[in-house]
Amino acid sequence: MVLLHVLFEHAAGYALLALKEVEEISLLLPQVEECVLNIGKFHSIVRLVAFSPFKSAHSALENANAVSEGILHEDLRLFLETNMPAKKKKALLGVGDPKIGAAIQEELGYPCQTGGVVAEILRGVRLHFHSLVKGLTEVSASKAQLGLGHSYSRAKVKFNVNRVDNMIIQSISLLDQLDKDINTFSMRVREWYGYHFPELVKIVNDNATYCRLARLIGNRKELNEEKLEALEELTMDGAKAQAILDASRSSMGMDISPIDLINIESFSSRVVSLSEYRQSLNAYLRSKMAQVAPSLSALIGEAVGARLISHAGSLTNLAKYPASTVQILGAEKALFRALKTRGNTPKYGLIFHSTFIGRAAAKNKGRISRYLANKCSIASRIDCFSEVPTTVFGEKLREQVEERLSFYETGDPPRKNLDVMKEAVNEAGEVVAEIRRKLAKKEKKRLKKEKKRLEALAAAENSIPENGQETENGEEKPKKKRKRQEDETEEVPEEISTPPKPKKKKKLLNSEDGVAADTPTIVKKKKKKAQKTSGGED
Repeated sequence: MVLLHVLFEHAAGYALLALKEVEEISLLLPQVEECVLNIGKFHSIVRLVAFSPFKSAHSALENANAVSEGILHEDLRLFLETNMPAKKKKALLGVGDPKIGAAIQEELGYPCQTGGVVAEILRGVRLHFHSLVKGLTEVSASKAQLGLGHSYSRAKVKFNVNRVDNMIIQSISLLDQLDKDINTFSMRVREWYGYHFPELVKIVNDNATYCRLARLIGNRKELNEEKLEALEELTMDGAKAQAILDASRSSMGMDISPIDLINIESFSSRVVSLSEYRQSLNAYLRSKMAQVAPSLSALIGEAVGARLISHAGSLTNLAKYPASTVQILGAEKALFRALKTRGNTPKYGLIFHSTFIGRAAAKNKGRISRYLANKCSIASRIDCFSEVPTTVFGEKLREQVEERLSFYETGDPPRKNLDVMKEAVNEAGEVVAEIRRKLAKKEKKRLKKEKKRLEALAAAENSIPENGQETENGEEKPKKKRKRQEDETEEVPEEISTPPKPKKKKKLLNSEDGVAADTPTIVKKKKKKAQKTSGGED
């Protein structure tokens, strides 16, 4: 008779449950399906054998990562060895994931089962788990699940923020969209301003320069020799500036109203700002490619490399592709059309935009595209899986492509790949050591500054006196001295005689009651009372 045990992995810990002994496990399926929603019936079929809670949140995260990757963790191994029956042939372990089941069966020898009745039992356990374990409430179980879920997600997406390829994908997509928009808007400016100054279109070909000139010239009738220097700065050509000035004097364009000119200038300013933003975005893309994929950028260029990453979805996906896929990446429609019509398949996709294929002869374009795709695949894998990516490998791979291109043209034999890679490994080791030295130095400086800041905060907290009086610099304020009575030193009027006896009483009062004797009104009243008493005795 086989005894079925079920392993349930919860955010709070591991649980091992046992089912009632039956000859065939498959007979339990209808009963389990009926009693899953009813907790009383479910308890009659399933009982809790053991529960091992995780010691800490870090331990829970480690076990969750191990289970998701199909690795048998030491905590799970100890839990199963302690609570499973000694006779392994008579015990059957039900698990939810086939990968962890295969790992348990390989390392511990327990036969594992997935699906069928096990899936239904796990569904019921998941629903009634807080009632099966004593001391575990539904609220605490949900909190444990939420905390572990956040930690697991953070661990899965934990990466270096400087090597995020999502920013490259968005940047190259925005760059392509900006190129289309700037081209469309520039054509609109050419058509709009061409009514007034049609000769400018033939003189200036660049869209951004045309928009700047349209904003500078405005009304062509007001263009004179004073603006010639500004025209030369924009066109970077004195002859072209002079041609614009001559054409404005003999232009066949129509006159334009001031309000129309204002709108044209405003629209031209928008197009110019878009073109300037496009340049800054291109510089940003170059810097991100230098951080994320330096080898691929050095080999094929930033724009083509970014398009390959964007089309693949991520740098990791691109690194997983074989060279044959990289070669036709971007030409999927032509490939499937060729397969459907049984025609010639495409030789290249996005890598056609690199300079190597354009420089090759017509008969060698397919050969050089295949070789270039091979090197791009190697460069993407180096960038994806190296801890400190550098441009060394990309530069060496580019040299190999150049040598292969010259071999196709002149027949000069290229260097062997083994020799080139040895040189690259040696150079990359030196570069990586230097980069790590700089990073360690920077981290040391940061820690030193942080230590100084913490010491300053601790010193500021310790310098606060007990009475709470403190200056801004952390120095104690000097205690206020009692003001000496200046009125006592002043001369008393002649008609008031002050006998010594009341003074003794005043000193005694001050010493006993702690009342300050520096109030002039109190002194005068005391003296008057003393005078009256002395006059009455007389």
